[in-house]
Amino acid sequence: MPKETLLELENLHTHFLTDNGEIPAVNGVSLSLHKGEIVGIVGESGCGKSVTSLSVMQLVPNPPGKIVSGNIHFKDENIVKASQKRMKQIRGNEIGMIFQEPMTSLNPLFTIGNQIIEAIRFHRKISKKEAKQESIDLLKLVGIPRADEVIDEYPHQLSGGMRQRVMIAMSVSCDPDILIADEPTTALDVTIQAQILDIMRDLNQERETAILLITHDLGVVAELCERVIVMYAGQVVEEGNVREILKDPQHPYTKGLIRSLPKLHGDEQTLYSIPGTVPNPGLKKTGCQFAPRCEFAFDRCFNEEPELYNLGDKRTSRCFLYDKKEGDAAEHAESTLGS
Repeated sequence: MPKETLLELENLHTHFLTDNGEIPAVNGVSLSLHKGEIVGIVGESGCGKSVTSLSVMQLVPNPPGKIVSGNIHFKDENIVKASQKRMKQIRGNEIGMIFQEPMTSLNPLFTIGNQIIEAIRFHRKISKKEAKQESIDLLKLVGIPRADEVIDEYPHQLSGGMRQRVMIAMSVSCDPDILIADEPTTALDVTIQAQILDIMRDLNQERETAILLITHDLGVVAELCERVIVMYAGQVVEEGNVREILKDPQHPYTKGLIRSLPKLHGDEQTLYSIPGTVPNPGLKKTGCQFAPRCEFAFDRCFNEEPELYNLGDKRTSRCFLYDKKEGDAAEHAESTLGS
């Protein structure tokens, strides 16, 4: 039986107005998230991952940013059209978010307890005493020792890993249906990173919280996610099951990302890097966004923009290699890609 769809983005466009014109940070993104599912969004810095998540929460600063078209369906509601009053009800209560840097997300002037208690009491009518006890229980849930003491401490008194745990506790304080985690393990050492991922996995399994994980780390995606969405230059370029994509990537960009990972075994002295650079988002160009960096590109790639082609078994790829109408050039490129 298919799981309930909690979040669905349809052809979302989020642009920023700059001195150089209107820049499409998110350019036609469509994705879905189901109950109890963990989905990863990966890509290089500047590909539009974080702006996609901020668009869902309606936290893109306006001006200069704005959602220019598309739909964001949360359950049965199109929240692109939701009022700020409605969004305040949704944020933290129905959709929680873990931000990238907890030191800038936590208020340095208030204790940890004050901030969690405020988040709880904003959405629920309970006493301060009850909210404080729930806050202590939440801190214990995310693995913070001596929680009854930490609740009276300030953010600067905690380590980076502890602050990230506090952010997770705040984000799940009202038991949201969806948790959006934006680079939750950035700047943490591998031991703390593993602990944070374990906490998120436990929350997913025990509370059936759907998680949208935004990261540039394919190792984190392999560890935690069921499905992965690869973004490049504001667009989704590939989507599918994590194991299948890591084992057999179909888009040249995904193939390059995986090839760039360091190998534990082998004699290679230098790491592979994808040739070229990410396109300047302010420059309008025709054709596939990845074509200038792609070793399999042919004439059509520079003149037309590819659509997301369905490869079967819930896999898609934005590449002309998979256009069945394409001629010998694509067939040759596809055979080269598969070799």
